Order: sequence, then C-alpha cells, then structure tokens
Amino acid sequence: MIDVALVEDNPTIRHGLAALIGGTPGFRCAGSFGDCESLLPRLRGMILDVLLMDIVLPGMSGIEGVRRIKEIRPDLDILMLTIYDDNDRIFEALCAGASGYLVKKTPPARLLEAIQETRAGGSPMSSHIARQVVTLLRRTTAPRPAGGEEDCLLTRRERDVLHGLSEGDGYQEIGQRLHISADTVRFHIRNIYRKLHVHSQSEAVAKALRKGLL
Repeated sequence: MIDVALVEDNPTIRHGLAALIGGTPGFRCAGSFGDCESLLPRLRGMILDVLLMDIVLPGMSGIEGVRRIKEIRPDLDILMLTIYDDNDRIFEALCAGASGYLVKKTPPARLLEAIQETRAGGSPMSSHIARQVVTLLRRTTAPRPAGGEEDCLLTRRERDVLHGLSEGDGYQEIGQRLHISADTVRFHIRNIYRKLHVHSQSEAVAKALRKGLL
C-alpha cells in the first residue's frame, strides 16, 4: 500500500486526484489539501509515502512548500504535478528537493506508475521535461571522456536503461523497448544508483553526462 497525499488548490482537480488514488488498489489517499499552510501542521503525524504538489498555490508557493516540508520530513518523496513546464520552475522544484516533475495532462495510468516509481526511489518526469533537463545539463556540464571507473562498472543493459531515463521514459516504456519486465528495469536502476553513488534519476543522468556515459 502506497500512502499518497496531495496539495492542489483547484477543487475539481483535487477531488479527482483523491478519487483516482483512493479508488485504485495498492494506493491510499492519506489526505488532500488546498494549500501548504493546511498541510504543514499535520505533516509530522501523517503516515505518508509520496506527496503530490502543485506549484502555484494560494499563500505559500509549492516550491517554498517543498523546502519547508523537507525540513520537517527530509525523507518524504515529493512529486510535482503542475501545468508549468518552464526551465526555471523545473529546476527550482528539483533543487528544493522534489523527486520528480509531471505536468497535469499526464494520463491517470502514467501518474499512478510515476507514484510507484517515486516510492521505489525513482525520479519520474514527463518526457519533454526530462529532455529539457538533459539539454540544460549538457549546456552547463562539460562532459568527460568515457572510459572512467563508472563506465567500466555499468553493463550494456544498465547503460540502455540509463539512456531511457535520460529521455524521460517510464519503467514500462523502457521495459517494452528492451523486452524486459518493469521489475527488471527497477533492478537495473537500483544497480545504476548504487554504482554511480546517486539516489535519484536526475542525479544519475547528471553524473552520466559529466562522465560522458550518455
């Protein structure tokens, strides 16, 4: 069971998300809030695995909310769910501590998969957002020649999975392309994180770019 809460000021979207999460086997809606100020006083006592967070909210912004939440519960996984896909907001959210970044037009099945990925230690992003992140990282990171220690440690299949992550593909998409199960993709991702000494998709992609692995 994955316990999920959400912060969304639009009542229609908030109720729809709560119904989707609460009505799907394996998920429980632990709470829904219209603003960060309503969530913060209750955060310490909540049983919670993943938090869905909008960015533009009445009062405290979602990005500031992520910072405050991380001060209270540093290990909580926060998945941004917003209409905004500009570079500044994406990087502000990720730097504040968000684990992933999706746009609201994400299909329900993909959203549920992204929540599972986040709970498993991944950093799901909408595909075009992942490409924006990779493009900006490439502009700001000078790649080193391949052939370093990490390059030797990663298997060919792990590098294929890593490439899929850099494109923003979900576990199912990577598995279908490589003809392996989503569980096998998760196994490879855990090995990639361990070998690269990282804890998230964005960290793995950034380090791979620095090392010339992508």
